[in-house]
Amino acid sequence: MAGHSKFKNIMHRKGAQDAKRAKVFTKVGREIMVAAKMGDPDPANNPRLRGAIQAARAVNMPKDRIERAIKAAQGPGDDTNFDEMRYEGYGPGGVAVIVEALTDNRNRTAGEVRTAFSKNGGALGETGSVAFTFERVGSIKYPVAVADMDRIEELAIEAGAQDVESDDEFYEIITEAEDFGTVKDALEADLGDPSEGKLIFRPNTTTELDEDKARTLMKMIDVLEDNDDVQAVYSNFEVSDEVMAKLAEE
Repeated sequence: MAGHSKFKNIMHRKGAQDAKRAKVFTKVGREIMVAAKMGDPDPANNPRLRGAIQAARAVNMPKDRIERAIKAAQGPGDDTNFDEMRYEGYGPGGVAVIVEALTDNRNRTAGEVRTAFSKNGGALGETGSVAFTFERVGSIKYPVAVADMDRIEELAIEAGAQDVESDDEFYEIITEAEDFGTVKDALEADLGDPSEGKLIFRPNTTTELDEDKARTLMKMIDVLEDNDDVQAVYSNFEVSDEVMAKLAEE
């Protein structure tokens, strides 16, 4: 889930997120399979697969499970095909929402995503209905312990990054979408594997939500993220520190 808030721990239900580890493994494993099937099974020659493996390691997915996912994608008996889908719509308070999915059944996933929107004060729209309010960028994250800010900024500028942000836990290096692979490879050469590296949708403008609408939006996002087919949810919501802190306690 991605949105905007000054509250650093945006994953406001960490306990619930930890309890969903099996689902997280399913989602990451699916991305590994798709990346391995679409390109070289050797991550050294397949940037998407390399990123998927890094994401798997970041959530402590066992090595043997990662290897099984790669082998399954290459196996002669594997006839499962996943389609990459993007759904767009509006959530409570008129916030823009983008949902990325990998699905083996478009009708099922579309129906479930539509229901998640409609039951939580939102409405699914047409493709392109909200994408114009976002920018497609690369996001590369490293823990703050890896280096000081001056060093990170120096490396990021040399690599061709667009911006560097930080909080108490991570540096986030932002790149143009077309520069993502080049910047990521350059940073890895100096800093090693990042905690996370992927293309994301970043909002150009934000919409402020009050407590009630923020609570409803979080419920909608929880339902979407609980769906095995959903890989990522992006929104342009803005919530105050006070409201987010209150929601974190619920």
